[in-house]
Amino acid sequence: MNGPYKPGTPCWIDLMVPDQQAALDFYCDLFGWQGEIGPAETGGYSVCTLKGKPVAGIMKAMNPDGTVPDPMPPTVWTTYLATDSLDSTLKSVTDAGGTVMMPAMDVMELGRMAVIADPTGAVVGLWEAGSFDGAGIVNEHGALIWNELGTGDKDAAAAFYSAVLPVTTAPAQMDGAEGYTEFKVGGRSVAGMMSLDEMPPGTPPYWMAYFQVDDVDSIQAAATRAGGNVLAPAFDMPVGRMAVLTDPQGAPFAVINATAPEPPA
Repeated sequence: MNGPYKPGTPCWIDLMVPDQQAALDFYCDLFGWQGEIGPAETGGYSVCTLKGKPVAGIMKAMNPDGTVPDPMPPTVWTTYLATDSLDSTLKSVTDAGGTVMMPAMDVMELGRMAVIADPTGAVVGLWEAGSFDGAGIVNEHGALIWNELGTGDKDAAAAFYSAVLPVTTAPAQMDGAEGYTEFKVGGRSVAGMMSLDEMPPGTPPYWMAYFQVDDVDSIQAAATRAGGNVLAPAFDMPVGRMAVLTDPQGAPFAVINATAPEPPA
């Protein structure tokens, strides 16, 4: 699948880390990506590729003036949702009780971005494409396949995202997925939502990136050998086998070998 992505669909992910080169080494080794620190005019932003197509971004945590943030922001993967009008979406965000964390900014001719928090506290990005649609390859080994919201108030989250983007929500229609909700765009499932009640106590609201892999257990082992940690060891579920890991700098992510007749995304 390639873009353009329909509004409301996760279209890109990126990671802000204290040590950019270490993150590049970890993910390139783990998933077979290619990536290097980018040019100064883009703040060194790395667009990682797989089979020559963009799959994710990695950047060094820094202030706009190039200084090191204090305190350092959380090391997390940010999911970006596509929009065809960033300005109108941001107005809807504030009208619906969300918070604009980073206002709209131009990214050269590539597009425009912003970062928001929903009313339940989960942080997510918005992307209005220019010449760059987003991920150029998905649903394959080493590429993004799914994005998931964890929230303490599923009803409030569903109302918010439906108010700011053309998405609907519906209960997942599969055995063993009781309580799981799917976001849909044009009737197609594009992301998931689960309650923080099902997570370890103290888990903050989040958007999680899932990567498709051919062998979850070998990826889990490789990640731990490289200094990562295991949050949820490999386990089987109706849509396949998955694990939740962190990279050596603490960023959580999930890996899945999706075996459902229709992959999650």
